[in-house]
Amino acid sequence: NGDDDNRAHVVVLSGFPCRVNDDPPTETDGPPGALAIARAAVGLGHRVTIVTDTCNEKVFRAACRDVGMWATTSDDSSSSPLMTLEAYPSEESMTEEDRIKMNRLALRNKGCDLVIACERAGPAQDGRCYTMGGIDMNAKDLIAPLHQIVMDEKSATENEETQGLVRFIGVGDGGNEMGMGKVLESVRTHIKNGSKIAAVTPADCLIAASVSNWGGYALGAAAAVVRYDDQVRGCYHQKDSEKAAAVDLRGWVERCVPTEQDEIELLDRCVQAGCRDGVSGKMESTVDGMPLETSLNCLREIRSAALSMETEEEGEIIACTFE
Repeated sequence: NGDDDNRAHVVVLSGFPCRVNDDPPTETDGPPGALAIARAAVGLGHRVTIVTDTCNEKVFRAACRDVGMWATTSDDSSSSPLMTLEAYPSEESMTEEDRIKMNRLALRNKGCDLVIACERAGPAQDGRCYTMGGIDMNAKDLIAPLHQIVMDEKSATENEETQGLVRFIGVGDGGNEMGMGKVLESVRTHIKNGSKIAAVTPADCLIAASVSNWGGYALGAAAAVVRYDDQVRGCYHQKDSEKAAAVDLRGWVERCVPTEQDEIELLDRCVQAGCRDGVSGKMESTVDGMPLETSLNCLREIRSAALSMETEEEGEIIACTFE
């Protein structure tokens, strides 16, 4: 997209201010998943802009702090950081400068190459964003119109340039997140308050997870395995089996997937910044009412599954499934 370093630009949208009467209203599901996705994108050689609402900025800045060397350019201190954070006010509070800056990121303006939304509040049919309980977060002046970043002037079927391309990946768990419009009727039918809260913005590719953070971990792990497999296949295509055997799967997983300690420290920073469990409302390192160990167990299993992937001599990944 014309940037000096020629890296692909990935925009990660996140932030679900469901704790509408707390300050900040940010929940613990979202920041870890967004950072996991950012880590994977940077690990694959891209640059990332994380985008959230102004009301969530304090927590996301804490999440982005002290994440390690992966988020910075280590070889040239004068270069731009590989991960940046931007926050925007609610639509009612937006200035013209805010709109210009946000539109600079939009897919339709070729401001990025890929958008990934992880636990990002998505507008329902009436244009409002709702909590699972049906509370209107727009009425609380909390929601920035970040969905406009993925809105295109033409639909995917009308736009020959982007037809068949994955431009927008959504990760969600309740049906009211950006991207869940891909399964709109299922959300309306099977989710409590679905007819009211269902998000209408469809993703090109949707990851539905029990907890959105977990979907972020899984996306990073899958990306690591695919990159590893691509490298191995390339080596076999060149008939260089020795080089293929030297491709380091663990190295790709470490680049693209956080460790348990990473997540413990990240959640601690978020909670210290005022982040709360979206279900219990408590300022503690729990997610969606579940203890931290539940999330760590899921992360552990995802990392283990990714690391267990192997290639045969022909370069085919041996199938591995999550239990």
